[in-house]
Amino acid sequence: MAGRRARTGRGWDASPPRTGDSTPRPRRGRRTSGDESTPGPGAAGRDDADQVAATGRDEAEVAREICLRQLAVRPRTRAELATALARRGISEETAGEVLDRYDEVGIIDDAAFARAWVSSRHSGRGLARRALANELRQRGVDGDTASAALEELDESTEAETARALVQRKLRTVRGEPEAVFRRLVGMLARKGYPPGVAIRAVKEALAAQSVEAAEFAEQIDADALADTEG
Repeated sequence: MAGRRARTGRGWDASPPRTGDSTPRPRRGRRTSGDESTPGPGAAGRDDADQVAATGRDEAEVAREICLRQLAVRPRTRAELATALARRGISEETAGEVLDRYDEVGIIDDAAFARAWVSSRHSGRGLARRALANELRQRGVDGDTASAALEELDESTEAETARALVQRKLRTVRGEPEAVFRRLVGMLARKGYPPGVAIRAVKEALAAQSVEAAEFAEQIDADALADTEG
């Protein structure tokens, strides 16, 4: 018909509606059949416990797969893996059996985890023993194991790292010596450094920065101020 475009192979009529024809026409690109439906929950939408029930898979096998997926991201403590298994519906009995076996063969080792965590977080983030102890506790490492790992970070190493952090921060921080002092001490405190270590590190750095900063540093009684901050 003149003035009308032919329907495309997909059945869409791109021509304007005829005069007096109020019938709405489907928009290009939209499906108009009644076969649209919301996808039902498939295997990807179920948790691991549902998959065990639906497929008849061995629960221990599923538990091992969960653990290996977790360990592929980073090393985990036994407590972290136990939490991951519980969240995915694995029974406490099966989780215990799988984790005991992983302990036996060395796949999970909380002592090794703690040592590696302390070394990595101290060298990478400059965290002190107090902050590291808190992180290990949050990851389920028991107190004795954490203490043994933290013993490898001695006081002299901690103080040296504090000084290095202050020197690095001084390159960008600006302001009056008193404001700079408080800001740098606060930065070290957030990383877990004791008040005495933090104050001495900042005082030493300020004394070498400028005449004004050195004069301010001379007035700082590190021991007395550390007792107050503590």
